[in-house]
Amino acid sequence: MVELPVVNQPVHRSGALLDHLARRIRLRAESVLAPLGLRPRHLVTLTVLRQHGGCSQQALSSTLEMDGTNVVGLLNDLEADGLIERRRSPEDRRRHVVMLTDRGARVLVKAECALAAVENDVLGALDEAQRETLYGLLQQAVTGEPVICTEAAADDSDAAC
Repeated sequence: MVELPVVNQPVHRSGALLDHLARRIRLRAESVLAPLGLRPRHLVTLTVLRQHGGCSQQALSSTLEMDGTNVVGLLNDLEADGLIERRRSPEDRRRHVVMLTDRGARVLVKAECALAAVENDVLGALDEAQRETLYGLLQQAVTGEPVICTEAAADDSDAAC
């Protein structure tokens, strides 16, 4: 039998806990998004379009890290529901600019309110300060940059929920 070398490892590993927490949030999120006709990838797309004020299909594909063919199918779904529209680019008629419609913006706000309730349920054991700390740490892990969260900088998107 081969003995494995002892490696100094942290006592706690986060991967399994993050995966479990993500699964809990994802399952609940899917259940509240479904009545709105949305899936998580739809929500991400609508959010990106709101943040950027619209963008080309190619830029959207890059931002979403999705193959262009898959983005076209995703946009077809959203356009059929009247949540986005594709317009010819005034600079290059061969390209389309994808824009969030007014209806899309309203549905996105409803989805965000529903998701705020999901987060409140899943993260209910944490107080506000702990949630802000968790958010900052997760943001730092994703971007590699520390995030300073203050009440003034905190997202108020669920304030209307």
